[in-house]
Amino acid sequence: MSSSVISCLCKLLSWTPWLPGKQLQFLKPWTVGILTQRELAKDSSSDLLQLNEKDLEEQFIRGHGPGGQATNKTNNCVLLKHIPSGIVVKCHQTRSTEVNRIRARRILQEKVDLFYKGESSVIFLQKEEAKRKKQEKKKRAKENLEKKKKFKEMQNLEMKD
Repeated sequence: MSSSVISCLCKLLSWTPWLPGKQLQFLKPWTVGILTQRELAKDSSSDLLQLNEKDLEEQFIRGHGPGGQATNKTNNCVLLKHIPSGIVVKCHQTRSTEVNRIRARRILQEKVDLFYKGESSVIFLQKEEAKRKKQEKKKRAKENLEKKKKFKEMQNLEMKD
């Protein structure tokens, strides 16, 4: 392989190439980088209240649930507390502490926004819209089912005649 291909692969996988006489030096795993970029890409926090880092109390605790040793012996569960409101968020969605920190902050930001703004919160409005759409979909499905029943009844009457 040419050196340009190796350097492209190195940039893509975010690690430095091995050179004779030097140890391998890995940067953070590339999957974590992709996950954090995804987390930041779907960020709609511009409308939410901003969190002040001084108001947050962060702890790293052992995880829980399935996963065995990987879960029970690593402190990758994030416990985040917003001191002024008293809201506590516990996030253990992934094995990565970095990703869990980002997700915990997003969840806490949404909860704090809902706590202070109430019904005028963006989160509340989004949940109400989703609920309304679900009800409409359920109503349409029920109407379609009624139409199908009537159609089958009509077919049965025609067959008997």
